[in-house]
Amino acid sequence: MLWLRLGKLSVVSVVIAGCLAACNYTGYYKKSSGYDYGSRDGDDPKVNQIRSYGAYSADLQQHDNRYFEYSGALSRQVSSLPGVYTAYVFLTDRNAYVGILTDWSAGGTQARGGRSMREQENSGTMEGVYNVDTGSSQWDNRHAATPYNSYFTHKDVSDLSSKLKQTIADEIRRSAPGVTEVHISANGEYVNQLVEFAKEAWAGRPLAPLTADFNRLVQYMFALGKDIPLPLYERNPGADSPGGVGSEPTSGSK
Repeated sequence: MLWLRLGKLSVVSVVIAGCLAACNYTGYYKKSSGYDYGSRDGDDPKVNQIRSYGAYSADLQQHDNRYFEYSGALSRQVSSLPGVYTAYVFLTDRNAYVGILTDWSAGGTQARGGRSMREQENSGTMEGVYNVDTGSSQWDNRHAATPYNSYFTHKDVSDLSSKLKQTIADEIRRSAPGVTEVHISANGEYVNQLVEFAKEAWAGRPLAPLTADFNRLVQYMFALGKDIPLPLYERNPGADSPGGVGSEPTSGSK
């Protein structure tokens, strides 16, 4: 009977080990990253009251930009920060606007705890499919953020930790000290619409004719704007460059 008990014990041990591995998947990456935006120290803007990023307000005029441009250099700089998988940064005559997707390369990227803050269903990677609900392997590769098997989006501006936003804003202000406010969001629709503007810049097309569309997007995102922004490919099907999100050109961008 001893071998039977030992056998059962071994099985239980394997099951427990498997559960711990799965349950601690997120924790492992947080600990191994070596960086935690959730830590409370002197750099937390909530503590010292010094904030580098823009406030959410109902002032539409704050986002009435005269021009805007995509910054490849700043996009790469922000993308290299812990906890940020990718970033799209645009500069205007007054502000900087940042769209990001987060990953597990840092802890504390969320303002509050809980898996519900992340909107993606990523279990399909274990099943070898894109959409675990339907079993489909198809996805819209036009978008950077998708509901399934994507890096993480966060619906509301306030869902990102203040320390993460502070770190991003400080990074931008070092390279663009003339910026008045830095507005940051990981909202999936916002990020996907920024991708469309970025693709226009990558293709070498002028952004000036799209300034009103860009302002409508950032006013809706950061200033309670009432006009719902439409993606460029819905407003003008010919404006969308062919193919998916693709990679940023290595030349010809700021």
